[in-house]
Amino acid sequence: MAYTDSMEPLIALEQELRHRIARRLALENGEPVTASPDEAQLAAAAQAIEAWREDGDATQDPRAFRPQTPLEILLADHAEICARINDLSDRRLS
Repeated sequence: MAYTDSMEPLIALEQELRHRIARRLALENGEPVTASPDEAQLAAAAQAIEAWREDGDATQDPRAFRPQTPLEILLADHAEICARINDLSDRRLS
């Protein structure tokens, strides 16, 4: 049985979510959506992820007021995966 690192699936999921965010942003901006986002679309996704991270808890839980948009759902899922990756990394270092 081959060794597999438990972090690898999480990192792969994070990357897939990043690509899905890029494709969603492209769709919302009326840009062509392809299976593999280009550099500009990935940069836009990185900016959206960072903005979501910086907004804090007050704006990250809009479910109390209205349904989440597809982009917000992807960003929340991405944040959750990143938290799991960070938690696993912290446990490995301790």
